[in-house]
Amino acid sequence: MSKGYDEYLKEHTDNVRKAVYWIVRNMRKDIELTNNEVIDLVYNAEEHDASKYDNEEYDAYDGYFYLGVHDDDAYNRAWLHHIHNNPHHWQYWLLVNDDGTWGDPDKFNALEIPKVYVVEMLADWWSFSWTSGNLTEVFDWYEGHKDGMILHDETRAYLERLLDVLRQRLSE
Repeated sequence: MSKGYDEYLKEHTDNVRKAVYWIVRNMRKDIELTNNEVIDLVYNAEEHDASKYDNEEYDAYDGYFYLGVHDDDAYNRAWLHHIHNNPHHWQYWLLVNDDGTWGDPDKFNALEIPKVYVVEMLADWWSFSWTSGNLTEVFDWYEGHKDGMILHDETRAYLERLLDVLRQRLSE
């Protein structure tokens, strides 16, 4: 257990919370969430990445990123646990079609992600921009990673609309 990892977790969750609050204040009508969904979003921000404190994740991440213990199997198992327990990750919404043709990306079925989790996903990515102090960094990050993401067409369209609105609001 390292102080560095604990500090990272606190900073990350604080920045996700800041990002969510900013989005709710500045993009309320654009996120198209009901009042109950906004309440869920704010709750999710308060509990963001809580699974990183679970035994299945904490030691593997701490070791890999802070203690120099590069156990790929432990890290991969921790990541699998994380994406299976956190619906704000797009990987959570991938269905592997069980027809025996493993390894073909066309054999994944991307389910549409509920909007509340898309907003949290955006806040998760944007939190790293808050850390660096460059709030526009998220746009380059998305451009560099979007082709590797398997997303439902409606999810991608909604996400990219949010990114466009975010860019516009930041420039105002």
